[in-house]
Amino acid sequence: MPDLLLELFSEEIPARMQRKAGEDLKKLVTDALVERGLVYEGAKAFVTPRRLALHIAGLPVRGRDVREERKGPRVGAPDAAVQGFLKAAGLTSLDQATIVSDSKKGDSYVAIIEKPGQETVAAIAEIVPAVIRSFPWPKSMRWGKASAAGASLRWVRPLHSILCTFGAAETEDPEVVPFEVDGIVSGNTTYGHRFHAPAPIMVKRLDDYVTSLEKAKVVLDADRRKEIILTDARNLAFAHGLDLVEDEGLLEEVAGLVEWPVVLMGSFEERFLDIPGEAIRATIRANQKCFVLRDPATGNLANRFILVSNLVASDGGVAITAGNGRVVRARLSDAAYFWQTDRGSLPDLDTFKDSAEKLGLDLAKPLDQRMAKLDKLGVVFHAKLGTQGERVQRIAALARELAPIIGADPDKAERAAKLAKADLPTEMVGEFPELQGLMGRKYAELQGEDASVAAAVEEHYKPLGPSDRVPNDPVSVAVALADKLDTLVGFWAIDEKPTGSKDPYALRRAALGVIRLVVENGVRLGLHSIFADSFKMLVSQLIAKETGHQYQDYDQAFRAHSEVVERFARFDHSVAGTIKAGGADYRVESDGSKAGFNTDLLSFFHDRLKVMLRDQGARHDLVDAVLGEGAAANDDLLLITRRVAALGRFLDTEDGKNLLAGYKRAANILKAEEKKDGEGAFAEAPDLHLIAEAGLIEEKALAVALAQATPKAEVAVANEDYEGAMAALAEIRPAVDAFFDKVTVNDPDPALRANRLKLLNQLRQATRAVADFDRIAG
Repeated sequence: MPDLLLELFSEEIPARMQRKAGEDLKKLVTDALVERGLVYEGAKAFVTPRRLALHIAGLPVRGRDVREERKGPRVGAPDAAVQGFLKAAGLTSLDQATIVSDSKKGDSYVAIIEKPGQETVAAIAEIVPAVIRSFPWPKSMRWGKASAAGASLRWVRPLHSILCTFGAAETEDPEVVPFEVDGIVSGNTTYGHRFHAPAPIMVKRLDDYVTSLEKAKVVLDADRRKEIILTDARNLAFAHGLDLVEDEGLLEEVAGLVEWPVVLMGSFEERFLDIPGEAIRATIRANQKCFVLRDPATGNLANRFILVSNLVASDGGVAITAGNGRVVRARLSDAAYFWQTDRGSLPDLDTFKDSAEKLGLDLAKPLDQRMAKLDKLGVVFHAKLGTQGERVQRIAALARELAPIIGADPDKAERAAKLAKADLPTEMVGEFPELQGLMGRKYAELQGEDASVAAAVEEHYKPLGPSDRVPNDPVSVAVALADKLDTLVGFWAIDEKPTGSKDPYALRRAALGVIRLVVENGVRLGLHSIFADSFKMLVSQLIAKETGHQYQDYDQAFRAHSEVVERFARFDHSVAGTIKAGGADYRVESDGSKAGFNTDLLSFFHDRLKVMLRDQGARHDLVDAVLGEGAAANDDLLLITRRVAALGRFLDTEDGKNLLAGYKRAANILKAEEKKDGEGAFAEAPDLHLIAEAGLIEEKALAVALAQATPKAEVAVANEDYEGAMAALAEIRPAVDAFFDKVTVNDPDPALRANRLKLLNQLRQATRAVADFDRIAG
């Protein structure tokens, strides 16, 4: 069957846009073909810096003929209905319609519409120009004389030519699909490497297209270019006794910068190795798109780097390597200056004394000076949440509060929190923002900070995602939790919550970070009280800022300035009860339009927990079952995950599966009967004497099993022994099976019926001690 080959040849496409552009081209063209009934066997997109290409295999020569029967009004219907039918069906008179008889509805008109399938070439000639004109580039431009017209073509970079051929693989000369876009006429011509083979190349189909480009020094496939770069870089490094420091992101970018990759090695002076390795790597990576090398004997960086050229130089790359080396040395000289400057004292230290005193900083230490400078400058974190300095005060107070819970030294946690953002005004982080935290640790170590404090300065940003490492040092955990919780509470307080796919402040990531820190470190943390404390810190800061008065405790501030608290009343109901005004209780009432602050934020955590557990293979319905009706009270994330795990293991057993089935049967019966008798009609305990008089062994056995297992499960849950609680429930299962097998619940005797329904209600209540089985699927 015929294939389509399409190439859009332009000036250099930014590397960061190439992969997505290839995917978009493939999807837009194939979707449009399928909409026209033109199905295909396979499609693949290719991208280089100067071209987007698409090959679609197995297309038909023309689409399928379509026969459609469109039903119209009944015979004898009003003329307006008949005329509307004729117009919609494309008929000129009723003579062109068919009359169909129906025994129930009578005779009615039917239009038989037959549409011949569209020629594939004609369809492509319509599709490709439309795709080009509406292509979803993140950024695009107009060029040339036509750019003065607002309706002129926009492309990421000037588009030069369009190759578009269609034909069978065995056809000698595939057909050029004829169309034109803003003066660019489609053809069968492409171009090779900008310098090595700039002449036009005639191509017919994919095989000779790839081969011709290869001869013209263009590797069409991006993954193959990556493979060439990685393999050659490893080999060149090995030849010099070094190891390549691999970087997938950089490799992807460099593969998008070259069409014919040539790997070379450059060098710089050894004196630059005094700069932290991370800074060297950031400098060389960001400015020159080069890879750094490591000495396997020492594990430290070597004074060599790998660069990737886009051409085969006549001098073997000597000039290219020398030019890159000059730029690298200049950049490293800047980095060396930053490194030296950041370790020295700042001028005008006297101007930072108030900030140092407020934060408890030591101005004899360089990193403390930078933190005092950050506070003094009043760098805003968020207009409604104060400055970075104010935020650091909140984080330090919260870290100190969290430290005993986590098992960290409160003084160390507070000290680490005060230095956590101190590297933000440093020269090195100003130049390379991706080094924030890491450089803070380096500077903290240099000024003699405790190892845990220095580690926390770097690690408090972690985890940055679902696959990032979670810190386990207690001080790091305390500061990381304080940082993320302050962020979440603050943005919830000002009602800047994520909506849909929008999350500009990365609050979902922050919540997932809190969950992973708590769960993976086995931290028992009551979030409600932490939310309330963090909120109080924020509001008391705002009071102090607006009034100029410092208060010894939060309640004193709230009593004196209740009007400030009122602004946040609708977001936090837990604080309301602590506020007093004029000696009388001051209560904030909800307007009913929003859930309470704590409840809403905790619900957000529960949603993030479901996502995390689902990604780990757990069932999200088990989280709902564990949370049950009292979800707002379940603020211990570690406890929730342990209960979910225990419930999942139990339901994987035969006892668990059968008990769930028995519970569902009991719950369905109760639900049906409660509709007749009223909700709560069977809430009382069953009459044991009535059970004894009925004389059914199975009924007695269930009553006994429930009486024995229920207290065991409740005690086990109270002791947080969830495996034990599940084992207690498992004891009920045989009695439940036998009960439903031998006992008629809806007995003709009303007393027996009611008593047996009360017994089933006991079963329902017994399982709810562990989880709400109503919320479990199955």
